[in-house]
Amino acid sequence: MPDPHPSRPPRGDRHAPQADKRSLFERLVEFVSPGVDSRDELIETLADAEQRELIPPESRVMLEGVIRMADLTAGDAMVPAPRMDVLDIESPYDDLLWVVIDTGHSRFPVFEGSRDNIIGTLMAKDLLKLQRAPELNLRTLLRPAVFVPESKGLNELLRDFRSNRNHLAMVIDEFGNTAGLITIEDVLEEIVGEIEDEFDEKDGESGIYTLADGSHRVAGDTEIAAVNEAFVVDLPVDEFDTIGGLVAQELGRVPRRGESVTIANLVFSVMLTRGGAVRWFKVTRNPEIALGSDGA
Repeated sequence: MPDPHPSRPPRGDRHAPQADKRSLFERLVEFVSPGVDSRDELIETLADAEQRELIPPESRVMLEGVIRMADLTAGDAMVPAPRMDVLDIESPYDDLLWVVIDTGHSRFPVFEGSRDNIIGTLMAKDLLKLQRAPELNLRTLLRPAVFVPESKGLNELLRDFRSNRNHLAMVIDEFGNTAGLITIEDVLEEIVGEIEDEFDEKDGESGIYTLADGSHRVAGDTEIAAVNEAFVVDLPVDEFDTIGGLVAQELGRVPRRGESVTIANLVFSVMLTRGGAVRWFKVTRNPEIALGSDGA
């Protein structure tokens, strides 16, 4: 009688083919170029595969992001402590609501006494509970804060975010002080690039926005001519078209988040960097220069 399943190896057959335990990424790499010996060669191979139309540009960017992320830590992608948007547990409800509306975040670290003393995180939507029931204590709405060291790898951090369903973590330095914060969006953007939302710049709109404190948020790819017009300054337009290029040239490199550069009477503080370029600056007037000009 013929075997009804001739292609299925009998159980326990030691000569049966073993399951391929390589990851999908490893098999993809071997398919594209089996002779890659280093990470740089792998990235070059992916670029070559894109040119030969074996993979689309979007896939190449994401694969490069995955490769590069292996070397990144929480300290590389975090928002530095001075630039964190935080809530004071002692603040009145109206003040808390103003910060939530002004920043547009969904989660906030909450501190008590000093900004370095983070006692929990607050979901913006939980403030609605206070509005309907003012007798509630804000402390009862707090969720436990998650703390990670600056050295924690982004690969491991992403795995933690996915498993514990907590999408914000406080980053601490080697002395236990608050160095900054990082969200799951910060990690994912290292792979897929900038994730646009309703608060981001739309096509055709200006890259210059006025913030609640009177300062401005300026996109890194905003043309220098537009900055000159908005701030009534005379920044040079000969060598660079965008403000991001001019600031990088002044510093001699691409600035990191939290760093500031003063050009003319404007202070450009880096809010966000992505893909080797500045995404957003916070721009303020230099008070010392302003006072000097007033007294002249």
